[in-house]
Amino acid sequence: MTQAVAGVDLGGTKIQAVIVSAGVVVGQSRHLTPNTNATDVVAEIVASIRSALDDAGLAPSSLSAIAVGSPGSVDVETGHVSSARNVPGFMEVVALGPTVSAAFGGTRVLVDNDVRAAVMGEFRQGAGRPYRNFLGVFVGTGVGGGLILQGELHHGGGNAGEIGHTTVKPGGRRCGCLRLGCLEAYAGRQSIEQTARVRVEKGQKTKLFEIMDRKGRDRVTSSVIADALEQGDRLTIELVDEAVEALGVALANAQNLLDLEAIIVGGGLGDRLGQPFVRRVERAMATNLRFPERAPAVLGTELGDLSGAVGATVLVEDEP
Repeated sequence: MTQAVAGVDLGGTKIQAVIVSAGVVVGQSRHLTPNTNATDVVAEIVASIRSALDDAGLAPSSLSAIAVGSPGSVDVETGHVSSARNVPGFMEVVALGPTVSAAFGGTRVLVDNDVRAAVMGEFRQGAGRPYRNFLGVFVGTGVGGGLILQGELHHGGGNAGEIGHTTVKPGGRRCGCLRLGCLEAYAGRQSIEQTARVRVEKGQKTKLFEIMDRKGRDRVTSSVIADALEQGDRLTIELVDEAVEALGVALANAQNLLDLEAIIVGGGLGDRLGQPFVRRVERAMATNLRFPERAPAVLGTELGDLSGAVGATVLVEDEP
């Protein structure tokens, strides 16, 4: 029987699942993250794995393990997740690993941090392969980061790489973490939506919410933002400009401190806006570098939307 591993990337707007066999992605699926409660989110994770298995033409019994990358605080021993602000119901403790395992007849389930998984995916199978020292920054519903230092994922005390909660504007916009001026408050998709709503209430015009309704979305997704940019929506352009500026400050500070070989920019928004966005971030970063002549390579992801899900399977491979 073919043995395979399922990898899942849980995000605030989407759930991406892959099936990997012999190091190759043989099936995948993408579901919207329910905007309701934790029970519905976990059920959708299970459904996404089943859809990816169908795409691969494999039965659930072929799975040797399942790995889930989740935002928030992850207890890797129990598979429980909490404090994930961007996932409905996940601020409280959710028994994610045990529940998914039970849905697949007791199959072993590993749960780890979503950004850590994505960074490992790019390190082993994506844009990070040539480098031993790089920062991965994933711009999605929030902004997360992960560090590869001397060829190893750097954990620190458990929060290493949390660049989304570094301060880019003291006293600035309020972040979901309740602090002021965090990078995530300017570059995270959820914060962009919240800021747009506030500015509309103050009289600014935008096509963002018309596009959201037309696409049948219940939130401003990365594709909604991309469409608004393509249509020249002034408010969206302003908000993305602010995101680029904030990323330029944060990434330059990281480079000035760590002297990295590369910075990889991905995530739902980073991948959707693509190379033009990455190049803009690179230019914004350059003006804040102490040694711009020794700037790191600034790259988009190679795995794209699959970074997190593929990276989750890498975490299984690395398990002792």
